[in-house]
Amino acid sequence: MIQLIYPYSAFFVSILLASSPALAIEKPKLMLARTFQPSVVITDYWVSEKLDGVRARWNGHQLISRGGIALAAPNWFIDGFPDMPLDGELWMARGEYQQTVSIIKKQKPHSGWKKIKFMIFDLPDHQGSFSNRLAVMRNIDEQIQTPYLSIIPQYQLSTNEELMHHLKIITNKGGEGIMLHHKTGIYRSGRSNDLLKLKLFTDAEASVIGYRAGKGQFAGKMGAIKVRSSTGKIFFIGSGFSHKDRERPPAIGSTISFRYQGFTDSGIPRFAVFIRVRNEP
Repeated sequence: MIQLIYPYSAFFVSILLASSPALAIEKPKLMLARTFQPSVVITDYWVSEKLDGVRARWNGHQLISRGGIALAAPNWFIDGFPDMPLDGELWMARGEYQQTVSIIKKQKPHSGWKKIKFMIFDLPDHQGSFSNRLAVMRNIDEQIQTPYLSIIPQYQLSTNEELMHHLKIITNKGGEGIMLHHKTGIYRSGRSNDLLKLKLFTDAEASVIGYRAGKGQFAGKMGAIKVRSSTGKIFFIGSGFSHKDRERPPAIGSTISFRYQGFTDSGIPRFAVFIRVRNEP
């Protein structure tokens, strides 16, 4: 059993004792992105901003998180949503991921959902190409009379230079990156070359398994978190934390996102920097 360091025990106990929303019937089968490669022919793809939100599936009558949690969206929020499945992001604004999670994780409907929009980017049950699906989504966007549903703008570019220019503009404004949908691609669950992601940095996820005490200005606080990556590598991350993060660090067992620059000879991510806790349902 992993021992909790004394300054943080009460915080972790409160997290562990928190009850969870009811599971949906099953986790949605989502189409997942692969990483963009420079050899990609840009003109074959629709381009959109990668929103810093919470992935969700509208199944025709309720919103379900990627983890299979039925979200307690108020009736007024989903009123007018179409009866077809929609794939999208619950989103507030750039840089507001944590507040979005805080709102949607509550187990009862509440007024905080007024700050949220369901931004759709695909139709999982539609059998046509992405270009055909986009035409249907645009039609939905025009016909549905609700302020809580919209589509993520999709546009076309001609060159890699244009793509990188748009990526830098989005990143400088606090955006996360770019998504590319192949124009002729069919919706399939799992990783697909028909859906690509592009960021200015490489990021990954890891599980928190321990801590290292801080020194100097961080004495009495967390100095670094000990994590295990999806490949089983164990290492410490000590950069990217606010003072508040160091006082109440990510809970043991939680999943965090971090960015890095390549790997050491032993396969450890180099210059790992904490981004955020992935605490969505």
